[in-house]
Amino acid sequence: MALWGMEQIEMADDIIIFPEFDKIKNEIERLRIELSMLLLERDELQFVICRNIEAKYTLEFGSIEYRAYEAQCTALRLKRKIELIQAKRNRQEPVSIVAIEEILDQEFASYQKQLDERISKMNEALQWKESDVLSESDSKELKMLYRKLVKILHSDMNPERTDAQRELFEHAVTAYKNGDLATLRMIDAMVGSETLVKQSGDTIEQLNEEKRRIQNLLKKIQESIAQIKTRYPYTMKEILEDEEKTEQLRQQYEEILGQYEERILFYRIKIEEMMRESHE
Repeated sequence: MALWGMEQIEMADDIIIFPEFDKIKNEIERLRIELSMLLLERDELQFVICRNIEAKYTLEFGSIEYRAYEAQCTALRLKRKIELIQAKRNRQEPVSIVAIEEILDQEFASYQKQLDERISKMNEALQWKESDVLSESDSKELKMLYRKLVKILHSDMNPERTDAQRELFEHAVTAYKNGDLATLRMIDAMVGSETLVKQSGDTIEQLNEEKRRIQNLLKKIQESIAQIKTRYPYTMKEILEDEEKTEQLRQQYEEILGQYEERILFYRIKIEEMMRESHE
């Protein structure tokens, strides 16, 4: 036995064995496998599970939710219209409904944009419902190929990847999101068994640094997964899986819609009264 720095080595003929070196490399490989699996879990949660939950939620509640939000926007717009009419009356100025509507169009443009976005969400959900579902074997292959590409092309796995590899991985992510097995197969064929992991030339210090980097990433990704599960749409999973909770939420939307419809009626009557008074 002999000591060289802090490393213990064994001499066997002309072969020098660094037990600590091999131990750290094995630990790093184990951590890399754990990291690739965790990245796959997070991406599946984001791109598949949450996407499916959101689509199901939109199909279940999208229509009533849209009507409730539309009623809310209408009620707010009518209330604002009353304020503008009253302001004109206070200044003893003529009330031009056309001019007021133009002002309201500008002020409520963001509301209309959100309504349009909700329609887009419903269209996406309908497309999801009508899309082809992968078979169990194809789904397994999709995950297997994606995990393989994650190990090779993901920035967390390989910080020194090239721009071309980054772009290729972006295509892989899109294909995975869309369940596009054919594209993933093509990308896998392009990548082959390529690996970006350094196999030699690392010092003990560099290996320890890489080990710490991966451990920190594991912690961050675990936290990210936990965060995803506390946010929409994942939080809707429990409701969608429970018929009683689903019905309760539907009733809540119906009640909200009814409340806004009552306000709309009240505001419209108020506006008619104000306009009659203005013309007297």
